[in-house]
Amino acid sequence: MSEGPAASTKPRSVLTWALWGAALLGVAAVLYIIAQASTKPAATTAGAPAAKTLMSKWTPPEAPTAPPDYAFYDEAGKPVRIADFKGKVVVMNIWATWCAPCKVEMPTLAKLQAAYAGQPVEVVAVSIDSAGEAAAAKLFIASNDPLKFYHDREMKLPFRLQPPAQGAPTTVIYGKDGMEMGRVAGEADWAGAEARALVDKALAAD
Repeated sequence: MSEGPAASTKPRSVLTWALWGAALLGVAAVLYIIAQASTKPAATTAGAPAAKTLMSKWTPPEAPTAPPDYAFYDEAGKPVRIADFKGKVVVMNIWATWCAPCKVEMPTLAKLQAAYAGQPVEVVAVSIDSAGEAAAAKLFIASNDPLKFYHDREMKLPFRLQPPAQGAPTTVIYGKDGMEMGRVAGEADWAGAEARALVDKALAAD
């Protein structure tokens, strides 16, 4: 008889922790969606340029910042880290199929990659779509040749950046030394002269 209360306490405790964990995950997801929405242009149509210029959104880091030691995956399922591209200028873009501005700017990122064919420049577009949407994300990237498909299965990359990404899209440029040069929160025209100037500056750096 004395074992009755103790036996019933353990499963109740486990259930309580599970409910708290689910609640915290839900709050994190809601906060992220709100942050993402705050970066969405008020009036953007397909093919139209972003409301602000790229450089008006450009934010350099306060101090030299290394990329997060966090793995996402390439099309073959191989884990990849930004540090793996050291020696190249990396334009790392965080995007998702549910993010309208992300899809609008993606063709400009494809044009940027094409413009630097044969040079040490890598546009790394990382999808933060759920596993269920990965196939759709892969098809979308395939329509934006020569970009390659990368997938953050755990959807944690935005939070591993320092500081964390404000929302999607977020684009971070890393120099050949692997350190962050700066980032853009929100949609931008990556096929224009401003983007080319940033990449050229990174290529010219020692």
